[in-house]
Amino acid sequence: MQRLEELFNLEGYEESKKLLIDAICEEAISVTKHLKIWKGAQLESDVAAGYVDYLIAERKRYLDLPLLCIIEAKRDDFEKGLAQCLVEMQACQWQNRQAQRHVDVLGITTNGTSWQFYKLVVTGEVYESSVFSVGDMNLLLGRLRYIFELCEQNLQQQQEAS
Repeated sequence: MQRLEELFNLEGYEESKKLLIDAICEEAISVTKHLKIWKGAQLESDVAAGYVDYLIAERKRYLDLPLLCIIEAKRDDFEKGLAQCLVEMQACQWQNRQAQRHVDVLGITTNGTSWQFYKLVVTGEVYESSVFSVGDMNLLLGRLRYIFELCEQNLQQQQEAS
């Protein structure tokens, strides 16, 4: 974080925010063995289609079933980010159901410095966390690593069920 702040202007520019999101996600996902980050990936369901800022899925050479989506809150608009995140979480869940995988899907809305986490359970309820900030990087990274671990647990449960 210190190197990024020294070398880049991380405030005010959307491209700079992406750099910060990339760095934080890379740091948090590095403890996992089976996950990969897909940027700008296409996501579709029975009612929606589009490109997602970030998807987290099993580490393969191709994008398979997404477990988590991360949305950049453009212009720090978390309400629009949440709406986009919910649509994409539903699309992730739809794709998993098509493959007979009934798992909770996770989502994140962030502007790079503030992060809010969501969970869409198989019964349709949505849960949200409080906002985490880079001001307490250890807490943020701990929460993000926990979210990635939940994704890995979903993978393991599905592999055991197969």
